[in-house]
Formats: sequence, C-alpha cells, structure tokens
Amino acid sequence: MTDFHSHILPKMDDGSRSEEESLAMLNALSEQGVSRVMATPHFYANDESVADFINRRQNSLESLMSLKPSEMPEILAGAEVRYYEGISRLSELKSLCIDGTRLLLLEMQERKWTEYTLRELADISSGGKVTLVLAHVERYIGFQRPDTFYRLLENGILMQMNASFVNGFFTKRKAIRMLRNNEVHFLGSDCHNMDTRPPDIGSAFKTIQNKLGCDFAEGFKNYTNEFLK
Repeated sequence: MTDFHSHILPKMDDGSRSEEESLAMLNALSEQGVSRVMATPHFYANDESVADFINRRQNSLESLMSLKPSEMPEILAGAEVRYYEGISRLSELKSLCIDGTRLLLLEMQERKWTEYTLRELADISSGGKVTLVLAHVERYIGFQRPDTFYRLLENGILMQMNASFVNGFFTKRKAIRMLRNNEVHFLGSDCHNMDTRPPDIGSAFKTIQNKLGCDFAEGFKNYTNEFLK
C-alpha cells in the first residue's frame, strides 16, 4: 500500500517537528500496511528557490534515513507544490516531481478557479514533462462548476484524495462514489504529526475494500506502481 501524500520529513514545514516524530509516523503507517510513502513537504515558490528547497529536503531526508529501520516504509521524496498563476513558466517544475516518476503533486486554491487557471493546468498536462496530481481534491469540489473536474480528467490530470474524506461520517458516501466513478487515483494520509493529524490511511483502505470489493481495492493500491520506473 502507498501513502501518496504525507508531511513526514522532519523540520521541513508544518509537519513533523523531529526525527523521532517522523519515525513514530512511519511506524504507524507500517502497522497500517503501508510499504511506500511519498514525502511531500510544502513548496511555496515565493518563499524559496527550487534549489534551496531540494537541498533542504535532502538534508531532512538524510537525517531521517540515518535512523530509519529497514523494515519501515520506503520513502520517495516529492513536494506539495502550491499553485500560482504562471507556474507553467517555472523551469524547474519537473525537479519537484516525486522521485522516480513524472507525478507532480499540486495544491490548488480553495476558491473558484479562473479560466486562466484551468487552461494553465491543461497546458502543463499536455506538455508531457509532468503528470499533474491535484492534492486533496475533495477540498476544492464545492467551489467549482460541476463540469470542472471532468474537464481536467479529460486533460490527463489525476486526483488525490485524503484518507480523512473516506473516514469521515458525513463524507464517506461521497468519497466512495468518487472512487467508484474513477474520479480519484491516489489516496494519501496527509499526516502532519502524531496528535492532531496522525496517519490514518489503513482504515480508509478497509472501507474501500468493504464498499467496493477486494479486486477494486487491490487495483487501487497497485495503481501507483504504473508510474514508477
């Protein structure tokens, strides 16, 4: 099982505050059946350069890997890149993809998107250098026109959902409907710590299996493998 969205790297953003907390999060993920986790710290282009971010991320990753037992989940470094108008002109965009893939996790604004934004997303996708994945897509649905996501899906843009949306009492039904309709491609814990936002992806996969069947759940789990080298 893959956790596609996490903030497990220590001292990178508003996620893990220490190597010890990162190890506790990884251990929790391992106990839930996760074998691979995407480390996707926030990247804000107005705060630092891509080069500085990658260097900082590498230092954080090395400090964690020096302590991580081999039986804990594999870590692939990436980023949760904050969208801004004109991001398509960022020449280093591909270097922010998840290691070994062309998958770029993009965090969108929680408001109605402009036509410019929709065209820019489609242009990035059609360029062929990266495959866009919209982070925690459930946060944006209520702000958009009903046809917006179908338009993006038709342009090859993929969607990531947070496990909390599947686990939520009031949101579970909608989450399952989106999964059944193949409107979501990846699941992430979006874990930040061990208290207020701990890893809880295992129960979400159990719900998916119970509601949609073992074959669907297994195929969904393995989907990420298609994008790895």
